[in-house]
Amino acid sequence: MGLGERVRYQTSFTDSARWDGFVFRPGDIVISAPAKCGTTWLQMICALEIFKSAAFDRPLDQISPWLDVLLRPLTGVLADLEAQAHRRFIKTHTPLDGLPVDDRVTYLCASRDPRDVAVSLDSHTSNTDRAVSLALREDAVGTVVLDELLAAAPSLPSGTARERFWSWVNPAAPGKTVSDLEIMLHHLDTFWQVRDQPNIVLLRYEDLLDDLEGQMRYIAARLGIAITETAWPDLVQAATFAVMKGRAGELAPEASHDGFYHDRSQFFHSGSTGQWRQVLSEEELPRYAARVAECAPADLAAWIHRPALPAAGNLLKARCMSEDAPELTAELVVDGVVPSQPVISPDGCWVAYVVAPAARQRVECARYGWPPLTVAHRRRS
Repeated sequence: MGLGERVRYQTSFTDSARWDGFVFRPGDIVISAPAKCGTTWLQMICALEIFKSAAFDRPLDQISPWLDVLLRPLTGVLADLEAQAHRRFIKTHTPLDGLPVDDRVTYLCASRDPRDVAVSLDSHTSNTDRAVSLALREDAVGTVVLDELLAAAPSLPSGTARERFWSWVNPAAPGKTVSDLEIMLHHLDTFWQVRDQPNIVLLRYEDLLDDLEGQMRYIAARLGIAITETAWPDLVQAATFAVMKGRAGELAPEASHDGFYHDRSQFFHSGSTGQWRQVLSEEELPRYAARVAECAPADLAAWIHRPALPAAGNLLKARCMSEDAPELTAELVVDGVVPSQPVISPDGCWVAYVVAPAARQRVECARYGWPPLTVAHRRRS
């Protein structure tokens, strides 16, 4: 598909190298979506359409295992998948460039407004028991490199809901956990680049909410699954948020592990859009838009965000005029203001001038030891 050399994604709880031991069959389905973008929903839809029934003989996380999560021994996961006689569908949160790519396999992905993802993930994090997760990991794979991975990962989110939101958007250690804005947008971009391939299916969470039956019919068509008209009403009803929440004990991911959740039903917390408005103000949207522009191409960002995001700020370039660092330059932005002349810091050490409209990120200059520019803030490089 032209994605280049396969990337290994490794966190304290996941390792994409576990795919190395998996042997595909023709017709396999890989559900690869960023966290909190409807992965479980797609698993449920696949189960309903493959089995043509809402009754399953095992919990969903055993029928459709998360292959690269380190909570079960890999040998057991692979043995379970090998024993399955039905069409297999496997869960992952690994981007497409970290997966084995096989033309006989269909790869499903779903996007979601990242602002809602941040809110949903915040709820999910507070509902899981970290001590139980660590114990499961130790039992499954031991503790080799665990301390190193935990040390590299960002600390658990804290502070207000707004502060936790911005920690997800712009974490101190990007790319070291299962989900942050940069990881999410990169994941979607790996599918966006090859979205026209016949075995790639790229969906939107919001479309599933707006037209569940239409999207389920579309998925069945892309998977080559024939379903009688009389079966559709019951299958669609079984895939609704309310029904799935009522079956959380058998449908929530990793719910077969006792104690993994404080409350399994809270995994299906809201299932709606626009939750981010409880956390993020309209005035903060340009800051968010700037970070998105740093992480994703404009066409992908526009496809994900509807309505469109506001324009980001104006990019400036600044030069330190200190004799100690005459070569030091940095990019700056102003809040919607294009100065008619260079902006100079009060102490005369920094001068900024307009380069071009581009992305911005508002960060206090003091955080980096900069003198306070009149209208400018440093953008993260």
